[in-house]
Amino acid sequence: MTHIQTIENVADCIPFYLPHSLYLKPLAKMQISVSLPTIKSGKSVSNLEIMDKLGAELKPDKFLLLKVSKSTVNTIRLEAELDERKRLRAAIQRLDGISLRISGFSESFRVRCAESKDDFPTRHDWDSYFRDAKNMDEMKAGERPDTIHISHLPIRWFCPRHSEHEEHVKPSENIFKRIFEKFGRVRVVDIPICDPYRKSMQADINGMRTFSFEQDVLFEGYVQFEEYSSFVRAMDEFRGNKLVRKFVDKTQAINICVSFDKQKHLSDSHIQRRERMRKKCIAKAQAEDEEREKLKKQQEEELDRESLKPTVLCIF
Repeated sequence: MTHIQTIENVADCIPFYLPHSLYLKPLAKMQISVSLPTIKSGKSVSNLEIMDKLGAELKPDKFLLLKVSKSTVNTIRLEAELDERKRLRAAIQRLDGISLRISGFSESFRVRCAESKDDFPTRHDWDSYFRDAKNMDEMKAGERPDTIHISHLPIRWFCPRHSEHEEHVKPSENIFKRIFEKFGRVRVVDIPICDPYRKSMQADINGMRTFSFEQDVLFEGYVQFEEYSSFVRAMDEFRGNKLVRKFVDKTQAINICVSFDKQKHLSDSHIQRRERMRKKCIAKAQAEDEEREKLKKQQEEELDRESLKPTVLCIF
């Protein structure tokens, strides 16, 4: 199931990178908890009916997203999202503390609602992490707060415009780098799926942190800045926002995951290890190609010899 949403309200979109029609849009997320009455044996609660009732209570607003995140015998927890942040406070007030009447139950279902907690990393998070880390050298690039890891990025939003609708398209590292240069000088970027040999490398250096059945749709990437201030500006701009792409006939959005890299992914040592592994992979692939060609040539020569053998006629 794709995480890309189609949205209608674009009034609060902030330009991010206009050459590719990319914008940022403030998140409007809430957590909903529905307390269940004691359920007698043989009875069951319909999550769909609860979601329908919540939708009815939210009117005139509507959910952009509503899904069950956890279900126990006592509580159903749901994640919800609206299309516009300025409507969030009123929506929470509308839902928090209400009681739902569900068919088949005489007791009501009590609802609690609050804004989702922001788990986006803060300046204190990365400063304290690198200050306390024993295996980091802040004098070296990639071992200090300078590298951003971003995942859940739609591939077709970051490829050349002329190839957006081609099959098996890959994101462009040049476009990726150009986009992030708005925050300051970029030392290096890396998009793991752009390297055909990356899956053959060890997990500690391949940079593939997110597994997804949508790897033909979404990708992850790393950006390393030369200056700490550029890293901070980029993190601050992404905080509390989702990524939006405007098309001629529609507007799409996706909740991306942004964090600071803790794995030294773009340190010189890891970059050099990947390069050594890449050379080994290339040499192995070339050797296998040569072996296949050699075998193919031998088979062709054998066929040629067979065809040149004189035909023996047997006369009775």
